[in-house]
Amino acid sequence: MSEQHLPSGWTCSTLGLVCSKLTDGSHNPPKGTAVGQPMLSAKNIQNGIIDFRQSHRLIPSELFESEDRRTRVSAHDVLLTIVGALGRTAVVPENCGKFTLQRSVAVLAAPGLNTRTFRYSLESYDFQKQILDNAKGTAQKGIYLKKLRELTVPIPPLAEQKVIADKLDTLLAQVANTKARLKRIPQILKRFRQSVLAAAVSGRLTEEWRDQNGESITDWDAITVGDVATVATGKTPSRKEPRYWENGDVPWLTSASTGAIYIDSAEQFVTKSAVEECSLKVFRPGTLLLAMYGEGKTRGQVTELRLSATCNQACAAVTANEQKILRSYLKLRLLENYEETRKAAAGGAQPNLNLKKVRAISILVPGKEEQAEIVRRVDQLFAHADRIEQHVNNALARVNNLTRSILAKAFRGELTEQWRKDNPELISRENSAEALLERIKAERAAAKPAKKTRSKRATV
Repeated sequence: MSEQHLPSGWTCSTLGLVCSKLTDGSHNPPKGTAVGQPMLSAKNIQNGIIDFRQSHRLIPSELFESEDRRTRVSAHDVLLTIVGALGRTAVVPENCGKFTLQRSVAVLAAPGLNTRTFRYSLESYDFQKQILDNAKGTAQKGIYLKKLRELTVPIPPLAEQKVIADKLDTLLAQVANTKARLKRIPQILKRFRQSVLAAAVSGRLTEEWRDQNGESITDWDAITVGDVATVATGKTPSRKEPRYWENGDVPWLTSASTGAIYIDSAEQFVTKSAVEECSLKVFRPGTLLLAMYGEGKTRGQVTELRLSATCNQACAAVTANEQKILRSYLKLRLLENYEETRKAAAGGAQPNLNLKKVRAISILVPGKEEQAEIVRRVDQLFAHADRIEQHVNNALARVNNLTRSILAKAFRGELTEQWRKDNPELISRENSAEALLERIKAERAAAKPAKKTRSKRATV
């Protein structure tokens, strides 16, 4: 960081100069125990706080008083992640309790500076870029302490540091509050879409339409998926047979492909030999794929093919009989039935569906004209929700950039420009940042233990 762009009265310093403590955690952490004191890692530093809810190791308490002494932390120390998830920060609060750290976190103490402003300077883009530019490693990048000590931060006058910290606390709290509100909207939209689907397949969405067209809900047929569609599945050709996989050009899908509403491409392909010799079914565009098993939220997901493809045994391929039901209406019912489909699964650690259970999914079917009206209305409402979600995502991107912008303004002196004009005596002479830095140097020098010298033997 160059001093020439800093406001009058500011200066620039290396971390090694302003920090009385700058060390990392344990490089060879002891084995975990059932009881003891917490040993935290980079994953415990989240969103500016120390998160003890994230998993961490417990180590014997006696190690705090012996070999682990160098990684002990105190209130008001600043923590900085230096391995893996680089650049996260947190301030150790009062009454935080005793804990220690693994090597992925560094402990910094700069008693001559305002702790909040110091921590914010480490969050700024300029400092974060220095970390990234100087990190080493391949699988997991990290920065060495020697290089960390050489990184620079801007130093405002001490009185101005508090003003900066107060302004940043206020502004960034507003940003965080806005971000939290925006992040809640996708969940609201998810519930909205689910309620639209429920209203669609129960008849509530088209009550007025039926009144206007002389139709009745009693005309709806209560049937099952098996009554209006064929349900099949696929296979996994032997991985030991290269001729089934090498240079394949037939799309082969798994339950992982069901996360989107449509499938336009595949990640894996099998050969025509695999299709013929393994009796694989190639399903046409318009076929609905339902995940019969899969980890997390996968089981029960529904998608629609926009290409011809085969699949593995984890998917149920549902082909609607268009004489009896519109494919798009059947898809709505399967989407709406997501939670019930998951509950219908049976099994051990990873519950599974089967074709029989898929065929048994119940469905209320109105006439073709009302099916088309239901699909039209759902598409219209979903398109509206999609537009809102896109606006929210755009707003979130702007809010995320806003944090960086606010920090940049703070450490260019723009947030306190008027304050400096109103308080020139608090940023000059003995109150300047250069004078502050000289005092820090003097205090550091005075705190250094005197070097021991060997006494010479008296000669006779």
